Amino acid sequence: MANGNLRLALWSGINFSGRRILFQRRGVAIRDLRAFRFNDELSSFRVNNLTNPAQVTLVLFRDVGYQGPFRVFRGSQAVADLRTLGFNNRTSSLILVGRRLSDQEIRRIQASRSAPGGIVTIRQ
Repeated sequence: MANGNLRLALWSGINFSGRRILFQRRGVAIRDLRAFRFNDELSSFRVNNLTNPAQVTLVLFRDVGYQGPFRVFRGSQAVADLRTLGFNNRTSSLILVGRRLSDQEIRRIQASRSAPGGIVTIRQ
């Protein structure tokens, strides 16, 4: 698993503005963004795998504990405005891994309410 060169930057404002939270090096699962006082505040982000840009998945969940409606982003990318996807200020939990998660794996995450192995899990 190519988790060693992952980067995720989250912003509270559109166009990569406002408060920023940065994660580097490893995959991460945040069960509850209230741990960072960032619940329902995400408006833009950048996600990268520096070693293999195609091998990264970011899943944003509307509800705590990887529940509710979600949006999946596969491959390195920048999203300047989550309003265009109907997901602005709606993220309460997320998962970042250095591989491509399948839709079936995401359904298992929701059913079990637990992140995949091999990544750091942050709870409130």
